[in-house]
Amino acid sequence: MWDAAGNALASAAMFNMVVSLVFIAISWWALQVFKFDLFIRNVNSVQAKLLQLLLSVFIGHGVASFFIEYLNWTTMLRYIF
Repeated sequence: MWDAAGNALASAAMFNMVVSLVFIAISWWALQVFKFDLFIRNVNSVQAKLLQLLLSVFIGHGVASFFIEYLNWTTMLRYIF
Protein backbone atom coordinates (compact mmCIF):
# COMPACT_ATOMS: atom_id res chain seq x y z
CA MET A 1 0.00 0.00 0.00
CA TRP A 2 2.47 2.66 1.22
CA ASP A 3 5.78 3.14 -0.45
CA ALA A 4 8.90 4.41 1.33
CA ALA A 5 8.19 8.04 0.43
CA GLY A 6 4.66 7.78 1.77
CA ASN A 7 5.91 6.31 5.04
CA ALA A 8 8.50 9.05 5.40
CA LEU A 9 5.92 11.74 4.69
CA ALA A 10 3.44 10.26 7.15
CA SER A 11 6.02 9.96 9.90
CA ALA A 12 7.21 13.54 9.30
CA ALA A 13 3.61 14.76 9.52
CA MET A 14 3.08 12.85 12.76
CA PHE A 15 6.34 14.24 14.19
CA ASN A 16 5.33 17.81 13.26
CA MET A 17 1.89 17.38 14.86
CA VAL A 18 3.35 15.98 18.09
CA VAL A 19 6.00 18.70 18.30
CA SER A 20 3.35 21.39 17.74
CA LEU A 21 1.08 19.97 20.44
CA VAL A 22 3.98 19.66 22.89
CA PHE A 23 5.02 23.28 22.39
CA ILE A 24 1.42 24.48 22.65
CA ALA A 25 1.14 22.62 25.97
CA ILE A 26 4.42 24.13 27.16
CA SER A 27 3.17 27.59 26.16
CA TRP A 28 -0.08 27.02 28.08
CA TRP A 29 1.92 25.94 31.13
CA ALA A 30 4.24 28.94 30.86
CA LEU A 31 1.33 31.38 30.52
CA GLN A 32 -0.13 30.17 33.82
CA VAL A 33 2.31 32.40 35.73
CA PHE A 34 1.53 35.51 33.65
CA LYS A 35 -0.56 38.07 35.58
CA PHE A 36 -3.48 38.54 33.21
CA ASP A 37 -5.39 40.49 35.87
CA LEU A 38 -3.27 43.54 35.00
CA PHE A 39 -4.83 43.62 31.52
CA ILE A 40 -8.15 41.79 31.83
CA ARG A 41 -11.10 42.74 34.04
CA ASN A 42 -12.45 39.25 34.79
CA VAL A 43 -9.60 36.75 34.70
CA ASN A 44 -11.86 33.75 35.35
CA SER A 45 -14.23 34.44 32.44
CA VAL A 46 -14.56 32.19 29.43
CA GLN A 47 -13.23 34.97 27.21
CA ALA A 48 -10.07 35.29 29.30
CA LYS A 49 -9.46 31.54 29.15
CA LEU A 50 -10.07 31.58 25.39
CA LEU A 51 -7.56 34.41 25.03
CA GLN A 52 -5.05 32.39 27.03
CA LEU A 53 -5.68 29.37 24.81
CA LEU A 54 -5.27 31.43 21.62
CA LEU A 55 -2.04 32.96 22.93
CA SER A 56 -0.79 29.46 23.75
CA VAL A 57 -1.55 28.25 20.24
CA PHE A 58 0.06 31.33 18.69
CA ILE A 59 3.24 31.11 20.77
CA GLY A 60 3.43 27.30 20.65
CA HIS A 61 3.01 27.20 16.88
CA GLY A 62 5.73 29.80 16.41
CA VAL A 63 8.18 27.97 18.63
CA ALA A 64 7.33 24.60 17.06
CA SER A 65 7.80 26.03 13.56
CA PHE A 66 11.19 27.39 14.53
CA PHE A 67 12.19 24.06 16.11
CA ILE A 68 11.08 22.02 13.08
CA GLU A 69 12.76 24.38 10.61
CA TYR A 70 15.96 24.35 12.64
CA LEU A 71 15.89 20.55 12.67
CA ASN A 72 15.38 20.51 8.90
CA TRP A 73 18.27 22.94 8.42
CA THR A 74 20.59 20.79 10.48
CA THR A 75 19.69 17.71 8.43
CA MET A 76 20.45 19.66 5.24
CA LEU A 77 23.96 20.48 6.46
CA ARG A 78 25.15 17.02 5.45
CA TYR A 79 24.90 18.12 1.79
CA ILE A 80 27.62 20.75 2.30
CA PHE A 81 30.43 18.18 2.36
